[in-house]
Amino acid sequence: MGLLSKNSPLAPATTKQRGDAAEALALQHLQRAGLLLLQRNYRTPGRGGGEIDLIMRAPDGTCVFVEVRQRRSTSHGGAAASVSITKQRRIVFAARHYLLRQASLPPCRFDVVAVDSGAVQWIQGAFDAPT
Repeated sequence: MGLLSKNSPLAPATTKQRGDAAEALALQHLQRAGLLLLQRNYRTPGRGGGEIDLIMRAPDGTCVFVEVRQRRSTSHGGAAASVSITKQRRIVFAARHYLLRQASLPPCRFDVVAVDSGAVQWIQGAFDAPT
C-alpha cells in the first residue's frame, strides 16, 4: 500500500502529521518533475489571511502556488474536490501578498496536488485568480 496507508505502523497518527506527510510526498513529486522549492507554508500576517502550502518555480520560470490536499478515500469527491472557492480565494490573497515582495512579476499559476489513499495526482492550473 502507499506511503500514507492507515494500516502501516509508520502511518502518521494525527491529522497534522498526515497533512505534513502528504505535503512531503507532494514536494518530492514536484521536485522529481523539475520544480524548485521557493517557500513552504507561506502565511500572510494577521488573522483571516491565507496560506500556501508550497511555492515552487517551474523550469520555465513560472511561479507555481501549490495547494496540497489529502484524503484517505474518494467517497466524498476526493482531495481535489475539497479545494473550495473560499480556499481558492485565500490562496490567491496569499499569492498576491507574496508577489508584492518580488522585484518583478513572474508568470504564475495555481496547482493542486491531491493525495488520495497514498496516490498522488498533480493538477496543473487547477484554478485561476480572478482579475
